[in-house]
Amino acid sequence: MPEHSATKQLSSPDATCAFAQAMAPLLKAGDVILLSGGVGAGKTHFARCLIQALLPAPEDVPSPTYTLVQTYPGKTAEIWHADLYRLSDPFEVIELGLTEAFSDAICLVEWPDRLADMAPKTALCLALEPGEEDDQRLLRLSWSDANWNDRVEGLCHD
Repeated sequence: MPEHSATKQLSSPDATCAFAQAMAPLLKAGDVILLSGGVGAGKTHFARCLIQALLPAPEDVPSPTYTLVQTYPGKTAEIWHADLYRLSDPFEVIELGLTEAFSDAICLVEWPDRLADMAPKTALCLALEPGEEDDQRLLRLSWSDANWNDRVEGLCHD
């Protein structure tokens, strides 16, 4: 159970992207971001913006919905973007190599409920929820690892 939490109002897709871009330089190898929210909540949009900010040069960042995992050579660590929506068995995560990547890559995982008990305890959980207006989102952040404390505090204070 997460010990810490914070919330951030995101007024538009651009604000969501700006938050992801601000988070990017704070990430390092071994960081895992678990992205949850309903279909269309903005998980992939957030992940794309974050990945683009981590890449040494711009490149296409497709959704891994059908490939399950996309990897990228980041500036400081390899980046893994996983969309687990289509998984039927949590042990497929092991076959993908995702559990190994948790220790030495920056990992973004959509539909983290599919990880079951394989979700790293050190992960930062981001839940995107609809806001009052169509383009608005409420971002709920939660974490247990104190390693996130200063990083999240800096991101959530305007």
